[in-house]
Amino acid sequence: MATRPIHTFEVARTEQLTPHLIRVVLGDAGSGTGFDTFTPNSYTDAYVKLVFVADGVDVAALPQPLTLDSFKTLPAEQQPAVRTYTVRRADTERREVTIDFVVHGDHGVAGPWAVAATPGQPAYLMGPSGAYAPDAAADWHLFAGDESAVPAIGAALEALPDNAIGKAFIEVGGPEDEIELTAPPGVEVNWIYRGGRADLVPESQAGDQAPLIAAVKETPWLPGQVQVFIHGEAQAVMHNLRPYIRKERGVDAKWASSISGYWRRGRTEETFRQWKAELAKAEAGASA
Repeated sequence: MATRPIHTFEVARTEQLTPHLIRVVLGDAGSGTGFDTFTPNSYTDAYVKLVFVADGVDVAALPQPLTLDSFKTLPAEQQPAVRTYTVRRADTERREVTIDFVVHGDHGVAGPWAVAATPGQPAYLMGPSGAYAPDAAADWHLFAGDESAVPAIGAALEALPDNAIGKAFIEVGGPEDEIELTAPPGVEVNWIYRGGRADLVPESQAGDQAPLIAAVKETPWLPGQVQVFIHGEAQAVMHNLRPYIRKERGVDAKWASSISGYWRRGRTEETFRQWKAELAKAEAGASA
């Protein structure tokens, strides 16, 4: 990752979608040159690595072209933080990238940055990467996730053909956290309420007890081949919904390859990546 190019954008505008969701549109109409090097892909779960540069760092004075290696000689307190976010939309004509941020007060790095973002402010990112897009060969589609998965689910719903069949389950704090999503007539969009912020609700409404789990397990299963996209809090997804889909429902890996955690309660992105690596290693050992 250290040698991947860092694309330079600038904040074009922001929009408060819900009390906990802020949309930031990045462009390069001013000092940004992002689309000179940024190439959108066709995945609806396309994601980028946002690079948050510490105050006082003169990016122009760093070794160019800019990569994470450009920062390696700086002291520890000036090393950038890197966070992963889904690309909600990439508009090549307007040369804009739209990213939606889940914000919980002043927690974390990315949320507070999105709250404070102002037009003309520089923004740096790497990517995009991705792996999932709706398959036209599927008879129906199942989407499930929490706020962190809304951008990818929204992009996938928009990419479906008009005759698509499916169900989407999205867990949020309450009605105030719903946003308008565009879906074909044959795709049900269901909003599930947990009653509060995902990181603050009691264990009775999170992890193994997340309302999203029951919503998915209790919904009637449609006939034919399903394609599954499930992302969100890792305990709910990896230890509950993935086993349900793969083992109880018997969905082949080809049709359920995009089921994973985007985050985990009580962990930063760095420790979450470590946890995911340990989990993958344990699973590989168990299947050997």
